[in-house]
Amino acid sequence: MMDVPAASLRHDLTYREIARLLARERVGALPVVDEQDRILGVVSESDLLAKVAFDAPGHRSGRLGRLQERRLHTKAQGDTAADLMTSPAITVLPGATVAEAAWLAARSRLKRIPVTDHEGRLVGVVGRDALLQALIRDDAGIQAEVEDRVRAVCDPDDRKAVEVTVHDGIVELAGQVPPATGSRLAAEVEKIADAVEVKNLLTTA
Repeated sequence: MMDVPAASLRHDLTYREIARLLARERVGALPVVDEQDRILGVVSESDLLAKVAFDAPGHRSGRLGRLQERRLHTKAQGDTAADLMTSPAITVLPGATVAEAAWLAARSRLKRIPVTDHEGRLVGVVGRDALLQALIRDDAGIQAEVEDRVRAVCDPDDRKAVEVTVHDGIVELAGQVPPATGSRLAAEVEKIADAVEVKNLLTTA
């Protein structure tokens, strides 16, 4: 589901350069990475707005009592991505299911979530729109695609033994097939972008 490659920001970019990159990429936020592409944080349009408002003529700090406002005030005094970013970044691993990524996006109210490997390096980004489309796709459409994979992978005799059910995007594979066939079939079905999860219940014939 993720978009590859994913745009990112160097930690030393100035806020004006960041604003230009956000406009060019047509996104509301971008991850900040170090020299090894490890994610340090995320800079959003809100972070830039706070910075611009802080620098604008007529800005008055006032008395900032709440902790969140004090942090925003301190951050807005910075000039680079490292100063302005929100850290740590909310990320998801490539192996997460669509449902897991969607729940994280909803809970964090993020439009785009960076995808990182186990060492925190940026490998892609997944958007709420793609997650939503994956979750609302008709089960019948997914089942038809799964059955196409069954016909492509299995011998005629094995096809009859495979049972496919799809509910709310979750695919269940059941039946008895040779081990190599079962492994290959499960791997092919997992490639279907709109499958929320694949439950491999296949047993050895």
